[in-house]
Amino acid sequence: MTQKAFRPLQNTITTAIRVMTLSVLGTVAFNAHADDITLTSSQLADANALYATHCAACHNGDRLGGMGPALLPESLGRLRGKKLVDVIAKGRAATQMPAFHESLSQAEMDLLATWLRQPLSETPSWDMPRIIDSHTVFVDPNGLPAQPQFDADPLNLFTVVEAGDHHVTVLDGDTFTPLDRFATPFALHGGAKYSPDGRFVYLASRDGWVQMYDLYSLQTVAEIRVGVNTRNVAVSDDGRYVMAGNMLPHTLVVLDARDLRPLMIIPVVGDHGKSSRVSAVYTAPPRQSFIVALKDLPEVWEISYAEEPRPVYPGFVHNYEANMVEALDVQYGPFPIRRIRLDDGLDDFFFDQDYRYLVGAARNGRDGQVVNLNVGHKIAEIALEGMPHLGSGITFEYQGRPVLATPHLKDPKISVIDMETWKTIKTIDTQGPGFFTRSHENTPYAWVDVFFGPHKDVVHIFDKRTLEIVKTLRPEPGKVAAHVEFDRSGKHALLSIWDDDGAVIVYDANTLKEVKRLPMKKPVGKYNVFNKITYSEGTSH
Repeated sequence: MTQKAFRPLQNTITTAIRVMTLSVLGTVAFNAHADDITLTSSQLADANALYATHCAACHNGDRLGGMGPALLPESLGRLRGKKLVDVIAKGRAATQMPAFHESLSQAEMDLLATWLRQPLSETPSWDMPRIIDSHTVFVDPNGLPAQPQFDADPLNLFTVVEAGDHHVTVLDGDTFTPLDRFATPFALHGGAKYSPDGRFVYLASRDGWVQMYDLYSLQTVAEIRVGVNTRNVAVSDDGRYVMAGNMLPHTLVVLDARDLRPLMIIPVVGDHGKSSRVSAVYTAPPRQSFIVALKDLPEVWEISYAEEPRPVYPGFVHNYEANMVEALDVQYGPFPIRRIRLDDGLDDFFFDQDYRYLVGAARNGRDGQVVNLNVGHKIAEIALEGMPHLGSGITFEYQGRPVLATPHLKDPKISVIDMETWKTIKTIDTQGPGFFTRSHENTPYAWVDVFFGPHKDVVHIFDKRTLEIVKTLRPEPGKVAAHVEFDRSGKHALLSIWDDDGAVIVYDANTLKEVKRLPMKKPVGKYNVFNKITYSEGTSH
């Protein structure tokens, strides 16, 4: 079906002329150091002029984005090495980004790319008036159909994020045929999140846009820009709220899940006034709270979204007795912040199925921390050197005990950890560092990719009963094979070939044989509705 084009935040010639003039006059200041390269004042002036002439009309004079995405280090993280220069020279397929190799010299493109990797002199703001101004409701939620407008099982749908041309494919999980393909903001990040009934999917981009899409009628309902650079979103298990976590500015934004109407901005600031980027925000359904990972503070935040949240006591408490509380400070709802202070910052989280324990990758790169969320303290350390990607670990039962299995980002191995003793019970050697581990309650096998190194085209499958690798696949030699997601029943596993000329490959989860191959544009992630809304132990939450 025809999809509404994604509305740019600013798209007027007068605005473009104004911001171009400001940039040429040097009123926008930038730091002069990035990637160990120092630019002279003359180079800064030349780069500023190049940007004003060739870039500001689409990306805005402040680099915060307009018709095109924001051009900041946080937004350009995936364009490492000379990739950014290549984009400037060749443009981007299926976008309005033109090629500049004929109008700019190689030296000018190199200078512009170096300049774009430099941070702004001050953390950019994105206040409530700008958030409100960006909000658009395309379809009145009250007028949406009550039932799906197709015959497929709505709980066995997949949303497949195609990063190659910034689209999402809605895939029938029974027949593996596309139902729709719609445009998204630039560079979706953090995966798809669903409403508790599986009807709506919420998508966040690195440029701060949040998009709400109705899977029953196959159309975009609303959109809003919540920040300059956004990490991800989470949806409350009661379906009332969406919370977005921002890298820039250092904020959390609460939205009404019905239409993305903005409700509140929460500044992310520590004890001594230091602010922090948000690494990720998660939903903890049994706790009726959002759990927030912070990039720059050794803290974890728990923010209740309950109708009547319990008060939070940030300071000293002398007496907790009902109606007789004696405390130095107290926070009442809505969205009170419980701050759990730690010895070291955590970049990534993993939860047990009851959301009692939080396991985080310590920033020291040597170990992990286990935090008891009930008491608000670290209770154990685990041997997880190499900064594992815990957000993509899985849990399952092994010999009658719950275990956690996670790959490592630096080492060629998988750690299997007893979740009662927090001891490593086995290390499984692989052909390279991995990124994603996936399984399902109805399969004896777990799949783990080899995302880095010379064997990045390899995927291992190990038996959860024996913790031994039983098969190694190389589905497309030379191309990254990654991110498996199972269908609702666990009978099929879907694997991505991470390439612009890529594919989603469907495997029989029992025989491990290929069933079907669907060409796609760099399908970086696939998210099954049922597995996500039931918080399956075999996928990320």
